[in-house]
Amino acid sequence: MKITIAENAGFCYGVMRAISMADEYIKKKGSIYSFGPIIHNPQVVADYEHKGMHVIESIGDANKPVLIRSHGVPSDVYMKMQSKNIKYIDATCPFVKEAQDYVKHLSEEGYSVVIIGDKHHPEVKAHISYADSKAVVINSVDDAKKVNMERIGVISQTTQSVDRFSKIVGELSKHCKELKVYNTICDATKNRQDAASSLAKVSDVMIVIGGRNSANTRRLYEICKHYCDKTYHIETAKEIDNSWFTNAESIGITAGASTPSYIIERVFNYIKEL
Repeated sequence: MKITIAENAGFCYGVMRAISMADEYIKKKGSIYSFGPIIHNPQVVADYEHKGMHVIESIGDANKPVLIRSHGVPSDVYMKMQSKNIKYIDATCPFVKEAQDYVKHLSEEGYSVVIIGDKHHPEVKAHISYADSKAVVINSVDDAKKVNMERIGVISQTTQSVDRFSKIVGELSKHCKELKVYNTICDATKNRQDAASSLAKVSDVMIVIGGRNSANTRRLYEICKHYCDKTYHIETAKEIDNSWFTNAESIGITAGASTPSYIIERVFNYIKEL
């Protein structure tokens, strides 16, 4: 049995940066709030709860410094913190920040802003606020067919599938007179998706590791499932069913951007022991 871990699996730059900033603050001060989960991985969030980082969902609950999660927050959250004199550490991923800036510029230039992504995801909710909450969120070619605007400005959730983004943009071009597009999918996402699809094509079984609330992990699962029917999404090694590997000769492993290396190693070692 051959077991291969895909290149670019696990923590991305934005996640590592947020984790580093949290560690540095906790080491110096002892405890901090996180506005929403620092990243979309239940195991990491639980670890940081023990270290002294407590998740809040409202600034009204804050009576000590707040760490802004890697996914970012709506613009009014900053104003609320400033009005209440709440100190904050901004761990928003730089690529997410860049997308927010594009949304703001497009809106100021008079474009109808279209965001390609999941409207329920915290990153997308933050993006919407930078267009004065007037942005339209779509996530499929069918959604794009319903759009009809004069001037459209497009950005993407940073963890979107490149293939889906391209198809949706192609459809949007048929429904406007002017189209301005910023491809805000981060390079780490594209590289991770490319490596996962390449590995899935030559694997009998694919294991995708990451939080079930992680958009980029779910996207990896969809991509791998397209090429390898026996693709399974798990959070930890405890969820593995040994029967998945019956008659399997090649097993591929990949992981979302919020999955720490120790969880990937545990999954690898568990399968290896089979």
